[in-house]
Amino acid sequence: MFKIINRYILREISYPFLMIVFVLTFVLLMGKILQLMDLMVNKGVSFIDISNLFLLLTPSFLILTIPISLLISILIGLGRLSGDNEITILKASGISLYKLIAPVAFATFIAFILTAVMSIFFVPHSQYATKNLLFTIAKKKASVGIKEKVFNDDFKGILLYADNIPVHGNYMEGVIISEESITKEPSTIIAKRAYLVSDPKMMTVTLRLENGSTHSVDMKQKNYRKMDFSVYDINLDLESSLAEEKKIITKKASEMTMWEIAENLKKAGVEERFFRELSIEFNKTIATPIACIVFGILGIPLGIRSHRAVKSRGFTVGISTVFIYYIIRLGGEALASTGRLSPFIGTWAPNIIFCMAGIYLLIKAAQDRPLNIQAIGTFVKKLIGKEKGH
Repeated sequence: MFKIINRYILREISYPFLMIVFVLTFVLLMGKILQLMDLMVNKGVSFIDISNLFLLLTPSFLILTIPISLLISILIGLGRLSGDNEITILKASGISLYKLIAPVAFATFIAFILTAVMSIFFVPHSQYATKNLLFTIAKKKASVGIKEKVFNDDFKGILLYADNIPVHGNYMEGVIISEESITKEPSTIIAKRAYLVSDPKMMTVTLRLENGSTHSVDMKQKNYRKMDFSVYDINLDLESSLAEEKKIITKKASEMTMWEIAENLKKAGVEERFFRELSIEFNKTIATPIACIVFGILGIPLGIRSHRAVKSRGFTVGISTVFIYYIIRLGGEALASTGRLSPFIGTWAPNIIFCMAGIYLLIKAAQDRPLNIQAIGTFVKKLIGKEKGH
């Protein structure tokens, strides 16, 4: 009988879980669609590169959507059983609430494994791969965006004109550049030929000019200067989100695996700020999957409270709980990053608080003792009164 009941409860949780994971992940990806579509339509980025970006972004979203979907699906599944008095019937048959935990625990375990795999393996690799792909796209954007006999202003501080670009597009001929800088007067550069040179290590794209001259006018001294050159390099500033990581040589903490973070933490002479960043990321990698277990414990007592509007209540309670959880987590991480809290406390505080609350509520629910909200409010008021008295 227990196997039938377990499968029945598991089915009530699984269907909403899969649907909510899909919907939430799609909604988060929608935030990137306009930006990515602009790259494909206006910047000439290929559909394959756009598809790869979607795939690489997905793990970062799944580590958020899986725990959230688990909590909401438990609230909806158990809420429906409670709303139809099925939980009451099972209790009347002599089945305690603890015996009904097995299917919820199984769903929680699956969610925990999926989130752990994403957090430990997929997310750091996908973020590093995303940075490299963004640089590749940025390089392609630079070459695709430049059209012959057209003034191109895709690069900050530079207006570029190319008289001729061969079909293969490996170089440009008859190049004229108007360059502006904060520290010097505007100058004009004329070159017979120009190449785009990329540096994957430094994440930069350089425009290399050959056989040309620079022309500048100093308005203060009212003089004209000309300089001939055989080779002249200009670092292109790709003014978009694609170039945000171009100056980063080493991996960021979020792009490192747990083992890479552990190795860096053991190194002597690590800067304090970077050490805190590594510690926070290390703890986050473990704390994120544990959130599934915390939400699983908390979802059981919250879900079995009978209510007519089961689905709306499940979404409302679930989103409210998740909102409070991540507010505490973001606040703790912010305090940890400034050194006011230890990285362990800053990242693990919401898990500890919500786990203790979940265990307390679960014991209360198993004993059929309703939570006295009024008594808790009175107790809090008394504590506040005592503090004011002091």
